[in-house]
Amino acid sequence: MIPTIATERLQLRGFQESDLDAYTAFCANPDVMQYIGSGDTISRSQTWTQIAAILGHWQLRGYGMWAVEERSSGDLVGRVGFLNPEGWPGFELGWLLGASYWGHGYATEASRAALEYAFTKLERNHLISLIHPENEASIRVARRLGENLEGETELFGRRVLVYGIYRKELHTA
Repeated sequence: MIPTIATERLQLRGFQESDLDAYTAFCANPDVMQYIGSGDTISRSQTWTQIAAILGHWQLRGYGMWAVEERSSGDLVGRVGFLNPEGWPGFELGWLLGASYWGHGYATEASRAALEYAFTKLERNHLISLIHPENEASIRVARRLGENLEGETELFGRRVLVYGIYRKELHTA
């Protein structure tokens, strides 16, 4: 069962098949995808497979990515949550928003709720966010969350920065 989390403006919930059109549009946008994974856009069928993998991550690990919905409109605005598949560099908090939802503070609002969930419900002591060095907007989100630069690694053949936060830092951030 995927928990639902409500924030002031957003609802974090499990993905549904009805999210496919909106999520496909996000994943087909080169501006949205430039810093995600390999940086390539993905097709509708690949997006469907990604949604299935997101739901499977919840089944296998007990946590994963939520669909982020704007409460006032019911529109899908993106995804936020946790990744830690086999071989991953650590327990990651990640986010992706459709371009028309950038600049509204939604990534920070949704990620803050997910961060609180990780530290309180999942009792995690540390999490990371893997961010492309040129993705200044995501670096700002990570810093707003209280994350600090911890190093760098390679993912999908690309250099990424590793931002992180420990549970004890949450209340001092």
